[in-house]
Amino acid sequence: MEFSSLVLMERDKETNFFVKELGSYEVGDGASYVTKFYYDGDKVNMFFDTNRDVEEWEYSAIYDLFNLEAFEKAGFTIEEVDDEYNPTWALKFNYIEDHNEMTEKINIACELIEDEIEKVSNDIKGKEDSYK
Repeated sequence: MEFSSLVLMERDKETNFFVKELGSYEVGDGASYVTKFYYDGDKVNMFFDTNRDVEEWEYSAIYDLFNLEAFEKAGFTIEEVDDEYNPTWALKFNYIEDHNEMTEKINIACELIEDEIEKVSNDIKGKEDSYK
């Protein structure tokens, strides 16, 4: 599925209701991995997963081999979300008022997501026996 934009909504911390749209941002292909995207009044939260159902052995292999450091080096906070059906991560970063700068930050995130999901998908090939 091709995405052309992501819409950032502000979510109330108390009620979890969306209260307003903060902006629509043009994005690249990496956005197809994004499952949730909102601002909680403190940080922008971008959740992403593998965009496909994984086998049980792949679940562990993907978490083991996924490069969290690439995101941290780019100034993001990232953590694994282990209560989801497929490997999922929560990426957090500061909201930027300037639309162009925010678009750039979101696209950096989307490019990293796409690169790292593709890399880990290749890295786990042939490792099934190690994770069964």
